[in-house]
Amino acid sequence: MLVAVDCIIFGFDGTDYKILLIQRGFAPEKEKWSLMGGFVQMDETLDEAAKRILNQLTGLHDVYMDQMSAFSQPLRDPIERVIAVPYVSLIDIEKYSKQINNDFHAKWFSIREIPKLIFDHGDMVELALQQLRYKAALHPILFELLPEKFTLPQLQTMYEGLYDIKLDKRNFTRKLLSSNLLHKENDKDKSSSKKGAYYYSLNEDFYTRNLSNILPIVSKSDISLAAE
Repeated sequence: MLVAVDCIIFGFDGTDYKILLIQRGFAPEKEKWSLMGGFVQMDETLDEAAKRILNQLTGLHDVYMDQMSAFSQPLRDPIERVIAVPYVSLIDIEKYSKQINNDFHAKWFSIREIPKLIFDHGDMVELALQQLRYKAALHPILFELLPEKFTLPQLQTMYEGLYDIKLDKRNFTRKLLSSNLLHKENDKDKSSSKKGAYYYSLNEDFYTRNLSNILPIVSKSDISLAAE
């Protein structure tokens, strides 16, 4: 029996959520779209294997990773008995674009236009999105997707895209500015209007201390009211 790790890598390009997929390089399902994965080595923990596999594809270290439930259906792999442990990773697309490993024929897809994936990888992605929506409502993990500087409209678009809702701008801004997560910068993004929107950056110390704490940016009522 083998144990594999599969990395479900999400990014955000400023307007849309993306998932990073590769073309499988061997049979079965050769050249079909797949998650980036590999077998756990004898001298590795699951976390170490996931970090190694993610680094092979993106060249990135110290990336947010969250282990999901194992997938263990006996016939999930048609060749051999494999238990797979997926990991959700959140990365800044701008960092990834500079370090891409082209050996795996990797490509970003919108989460609204994900192609058919091999084996049970589609089920893994669906579970990962459910888990991400749940955790993002309680913890500020979505900031892992952002570049060093960002605007409040970009933040609102990011949260709205994850839940497919429209948030009240004033309420959302008030929650953000009272959270102590942000530093206001002196410069503005004027790409969308002459007036522009101030850039903000993440208060790294506060963020690191509170990543595991309950610090909701959106609430259940925000999601419920916006969806009605």
